[in-house]
Amino acid sequence: MFNASSAEDAPQPPKVLTTPLEISGNLRQLQDSHDPLIITFHERSQRFQSYLVDLDRDSNMIALDEMIPRDGERFLLAGEPFKVEGFHDGVRIAWESNGPLTIDESGGGRCYRGALPSEVVYHQRRNAFRAALKLAQLVNVELGGEKLKAPISGKLLDISATGCKLRFEGDITSSLQLGQVYDRFMAALPFGSMTAPVELRYLHFEERISTTFAGVRFHNMSGLVQRQVERFVYQLQREARRFDKDDM
Repeated sequence: MFNASSAEDAPQPPKVLTTPLEISGNLRQLQDSHDPLIITFHERSQRFQSYLVDLDRDSNMIALDEMIPRDGERFLLAGEPFKVEGFHDGVRIAWESNGPLTIDESGGGRCYRGALPSEVVYHQRRNAFRAALKLAQLVNVELGGEKLKAPISGKLLDISATGCKLRFEGDITSSLQLGQVYDRFMAALPFGSMTAPVELRYLHFEERISTTFAGVRFHNMSGLVQRQVERFVYQLQREARRFDKDDM
């Protein structure tokens, strides 16, 4: 089904960045795009969300926004080692804690300051082609299961073989928990509905437009559902290439 051009989508091996210029340049992308970061402590299964809010290469300093949920702060202050992971345009950017962080409230908000990482893993994972849907053809989705009191309806914004981005009206952040697996995610694809468990990896309420954005990763998909997703991604990929040719 895939032709030779899909060789461009082959997975790339991860690179380890070690120079301050490379490291700060890539972290700056996370900061400028307000990409969410997932923080995990080595001995704990819970995930915490944060953002990169400041970076100064001259003073070798970065600052992370207040963690959500905030109870992760006590692990950080106790000096427990942790890992930070973010995604920017399909690239995974991750690093390990590099010394202690201190709380700073001088700017009116709460953040954690510490040293710039000495190493950053940069992983371009092109094999998971992420296809964006046009506004006119957004797919209806529903998130439900035992972990929710009632199903939540929204729209599918983009999708890859490994996960998708969703949009919901209003602020639903209090109903969802990062890292939680929801056992019934349904999407009304053009050729039939698909149902699969998903893990919530990203959650952000945009107050300006009263919309919640969520990112989920497919969890233990059946072969049938995987083929449905691959078929839909391929269909979108083919349409995108056709439109690119038309633009040229």
